[in-house]
Amino acid sequence: MGNQTYGYARVSTEQQNLDRQIDALTGYGVDRLYNEKMTGTRKDRPELKKMLERLTEGDTVVVESLSRLGRSTRDLLELTELFEKKGVHLISLKEKIDTSSSTGRLLFTLMSAIAQFERDVIADRTREGLNSARARGHLGGRPKVPEDTIRKAIGIYHTGQYSIKEIEQLTGVKKSTLYRYLEGESNMRCDMKKK
Repeated sequence: MGNQTYGYARVSTEQQNLDRQIDALTGYGVDRLYNEKMTGTRKDRPELKKMLERLTEGDTVVVESLSRLGRSTRDLLELTELFEKKGVHLISLKEKIDTSSSTGRLLFTLMSAIAQFERDVIADRTREGLNSARARGHLGGRPKVPEDTIRKAIGIYHTGQYSIKEIEQLTGVKKSTLYRYLEGESNMRCDMKKK
């Protein structure tokens, strides 16, 4: 049975700085620290995986904030369930949650329920808004990007001098939209060759 304290820190991009989280975790007194720079939406977080593999009963995981640990509320709940099965405690410094105490467990359960409620309310409002818009003859969804803006983005792309991110910033055309049009352009060229 272990009684090690592991710290986990994460930022979403290379440009963001881990120092604040690392300072908070080392200030708490963690025995070992795992950190990574990658978006929480990615499933393959190697440092988190390494930490999870090391955890044994009696260990504690400390995070600066719950948002650093989970990609979503669901992901966070899955991780805490895993911790519970392994007999591992979770401490979040920002939210002042400590699952080794009955109050901490209760608070975490309440926060989870509130987060789920918020998601349900947002989903209901979105559905109601779309139904209301359809009833008035509007189709809903995102507004269409003007054709000339898309042509401009494609032109910039073909220069080969700008990254997709830079093109997004310059034109406001999202990556997915640009790729969709580029794919259409490529398919059109293939069709013309066949003729």
